[in-house]
Amino acid sequence: NNHDQPRQVSRFGNDKKYRVESAKLLATYLHTLQGTPYVYQGEEIGMTNVAFDRIEDYKDVEILNKYHEIINTKSMDVNVFMQGVHSHGRDNSRTPMQWDDRCYGGFTTGTPWIKSNPNYKEINVAQALKDPDSVFYYYQKLMQLRKEHLVMVYGVYDLLLEEHPQIYAYTRTYEEDQLLIILNFSEEEALFILPEEIVYEAPRLLIGNYQTTCPEEMTKINLKPYEARVYKLK
Repeated sequence: NNHDQPRQVSRFGNDKKYRVESAKLLATYLHTLQGTPYVYQGEEIGMTNVAFDRIEDYKDVEILNKYHEIINTKSMDVNVFMQGVHSHGRDNSRTPMQWDDRCYGGFTTGTPWIKSNPNYKEINVAQALKDPDSVFYYYQKLMQLRKEHLVMVYGVYDLLLEEHPQIYAYTRTYEEDQLLIILNFSEEEALFILPEEIVYEAPRLLIGNYQTTCPEEMTKINLKPYEARVYKLK
């Protein structure tokens, strides 16, 4: 995420039925890849895109200019344009941080420069801190794992199952340590079949976004919608 991109959970996940699961999956993806993780404000509680009904509620100059161009030239259906704004507009990531369920999400006692996302009463920091299974605490655990396991920081990245339509999987290898990361980027269950070249010794599940235990047999793993697992193989 950044201030010029829509919210990642809305763009790459499911921000309704599987909001928490897909937000955690994307967090897993971010923290197990090479490079320094960058957490944009609101990402750590699973903030979503906003869908304002009125063009007047948007502030992005690019959106406003294009809207007036369409009105003047009739080059596009306005409703189609607004659907695009709702899914890809830059103001999606510019709504005020949602701290609690007070007016404007507790962001200010004044009037913010742009309206809050109406879902601030359900999605906010105060709520996340009360829930031990929240997206926030999942981010905390991922950050702690990066401090404890150097393979997450320095490990060589190797992609697995390159052509799989649902699963994004890869290993990270550093000296004697190896991680296996399995991500189901879909709303359907998916079957992960471990490539024959991957070997393991007493595998341990470091983190996952569903309640589960490390299976005795690693060769086949049934994944739930938007499920993410990180195993330490050896």
